Amino acid sequence: MAEFVWVVKPDSPIKTIKDLKGKKMGYTNPRSTSQALANMLVQSAGFKPEDVELVKTGGFGEGVAALDAGLIDIAPMTEPLWSKLKNKYRAVVVASDVLPPLDNVVGVATVEMMEKRGDFIRAVIRARRKAVQFMKEHPDEAGDIVAKQYNLEPEVARSAVRNLTTSMTKGVPYWGDGQIHLEGLKRMIEAQRSVGAITGEVDYNKLVDTRFLPDDLKAIK
Repeated sequence: MAEFVWVVKPDSPIKTIKDLKGKKMGYTNPRSTSQALANMLVQSAGFKPEDVELVKTGGFGEGVAALDAGLIDIAPMTEPLWSKLKNKYRAVVVASDVLPPLDNVVGVATVEMMEKRGDFIRAVIRARRKAVQFMKEHPDEAGDIVAKQYNLEPEVARSAVRNLTTSMTKGVPYWGDGQIHLEGLKRMIEAQRSVGAITGEVDYNKLVDTRFLPDDLKAIK
């Protein structure tokens, strides 16, 4: 979750997460990852849920507008928005500094496609691994490619790529080669359960299939 940063105005009295008591924290929408992470952040600070008021803003851009208008005291940002606006706001906390590893992006396929197009799935996994390696070895060139595709300023894209390719959360990289970290997946499922995005029990053995991964990545961590 290294792309998540919670920010305040430069003159805000909030210096650390310990200063959040009694304050208004923005999140995007109900049952979103940002709401789940906000709850985890409040807990990590040692507060009860009622100690911090969570305010729905509708989106990350809207959260910035709410922060500017004084409707909230702290707002979440993700890359590349943070790299674009980091000179205007002050970061109070980065998710990877205070929260445990959380798997928020996974590759999925239907059972039918796994049986019919296994070679294609393996090729996608190999291509993604090469892309991650390229970004780590050539962050500025990768940033320029991202900038062109997403109509960003090159330096903003370069900063975002650098931040995310160097980020580690307790030894787990933000962009890995494709290995499955089961504990991070379990934490993310529980985080989503806490905001009502997931109900019922989850059978992890039925969710995970490593047969398409390269041999050196098949072991689940």
